[in-house]
Amino acid sequence: MAQKIALCGLDCGVCPAFIAHATGDLALQEKTAKEWTEIYHFACTPEMIDCVGCTETEGAHIGHCGECAVRLCGLSKGMAHCGDCPDYDICPTLAGFLAQVPTAKANLEEIRSGRMRS
Repeated sequence: MAQKIALCGLDCGVCPAFIAHATGDLALQEKTAKEWTEIYHFACTPEMIDCVGCTETEGAHIGHCGECAVRLCGLSKGMAHCGDCPDYDICPTLAGFLAQVPTAKANLEEIRSGRMRS
């Protein structure tokens, strides 16, 4: 799938929940539910593997994405992604997340530099 950069910089286009939603792939939902049950230690069902992507305001959002503080802030400010925000370099919420997820930070930095379209 093509890149679909979330507000935080993650690529929704590689997320199994987004792919399963976009393609209707029931086998991927089942496989991912089993994997996520083991990885995240909670009873994940195939029905939970369903997401329209975090930049969308309507539709299914997987787990934490529906209540994510970074997402909610970006949506409230009308941002396409946090790389557009004037507070990008000083936001403690985003900084904490990006410290844990370097790929998201790299995506936002590429967008900010103009090397990647948002």
